[in-house]
Amino acid sequence: MGVSKRIKRYTGRHALVDNIPYVMPIHSKDSPALFAGFQINAEKAEKFLPGNELHPFRLWNGKGILLIAVIDYLETSIGKYIEFSIGIACTHGHKSAPRMLPGLFMGHYGTGQFVVDLPVSTEISVKGGKGIWGMPKHQANLDFQINDEVVSSQYEKDGQFAMRIEIDRPKKSWIPLNVNAVNYCQFRNMLMASHINFKGKAGLNLFGKASARLYIGDHPKTAPLRELDIDENAFLTMFIPESNGILDDYFESWFLTYDEAPDAMPEGLESVIDLDLNEEWPEPPSISDYDQFKV
Repeated sequence: MGVSKRIKRYTGRHALVDNIPYVMPIHSKDSPALFAGFQINAEKAEKFLPGNELHPFRLWNGKGILLIAVIDYLETSIGKYIEFSIGIACTHGHKSAPRMLPGLFMGHYGTGQFVVDLPVSTEISVKGGKGIWGMPKHQANLDFQINDEVVSSQYEKDGQFAMRIEIDRPKKSWIPLNVNAVNYCQFRNMLMASHINFKGKAGLNLFGKASARLYIGDHPKTAPLRELDIDENAFLTMFIPESNGILDDYFESWFLTYDEAPDAMPEGLESVIDLDLNEEWPEPPSISDYDQFKV
């Protein structure tokens, strides 16, 4: 587990894709990150997964997992930005996997997350993330707040409240973390998979010790998530004060297939072709009456 020898060999070399210059490898450095996991209705989660080869990851009790991950990227290959990831834990294959086993045999079951929504702070991040890897990025109003007790992030777009996540900050961040993760996304009506190596020292709380508050607003990008029967109590929270990530230099893609012919074309290349390399951020979130949206 870790960064491949291939990536280590080309460290310091240059790339230019869609007019975005990169010094390889594509990386992030010393960036604080928060994570929260909530149990959800796995059957209802299935309709959020496109095609027929993604399946909800199922816990011991048959429940699925909603994953919220927010990273305040302080240093990356394309500048500073915040990324607010909303995903559903999943497996990839022609049939559903057994409960829990995909957590141990991740490669065999294609374990990862399907990214439902991925707002970011900057236009260049949208251009690169969506145009190259098919990530469902779009620019939104985001923040990332840290104090001695709580780590939080809020997401707004077009003047509407979309989501807020708060976790109680773990007392210590000492657990060494070195994981390879897979993000599945839908773009051009294809299934795209990107691979990332993630390192840092984490503070982790599980089950009764995991304390988080999730608020889901009425913005159309997030309101449908209420249908997932999200447990109000997180079963996992994690904070990494200084995370480091390396995005692999390749992605995988497959045609998405359906039992019946699709009647609409999802977002495609038309959504990125005119984007610029702008690194400016929108105004930070300002809505404070979000208590009504608590899960």
